Amino acid sequence: MRTSLNIPSDVLETFDQTWQAEGLESRSRAVREAIQEYVERHRQLEEVSGDATAALAFDYEHTLVIGELHTVQHEFQDVIETTHHTHGDWCLETIFCRGPAGRIRELVYRLRDFDAVGRVNVLFLQPTTENNDT
Repeated sequence: MRTSLNIPSDVLETFDQTWQAEGLESRSRAVREAIQEYVERHRQLEEVSGDATAALAFDYEHTLVIGELHTVQHEFQDVIETTHHTHGDWCLETIFCRGPAGRIRELVYRLRDFDAVGRVNVLFLQPTTENNDT
């Protein structure tokens, strides 16, 4: 299937350099692999259930989105325990959460929906029965 995408030229240039350095045969092959990795990450995020602890790290353009980010953080204060923020060309924020995995996942999806947020990385920690044996 053929499709077209709007990608900023600097991102495409870096993407091309990356797949070429890896020795892939074409941009199409690299895009297919990137899509497969995205789908796998999503699947893993969806599989987490029950109570969980998570760290969400994301970068964003402060002036474009800070008010909306604060609103979202207030909406999710039932699972947000604390945040850490550092300034730079883009701001970097880490949100530490504890609560139902589904609720934390909702927060991840809300953060990813902002155009001014570059990326959201998630680290889920869940207790296992091995860790709970005493």
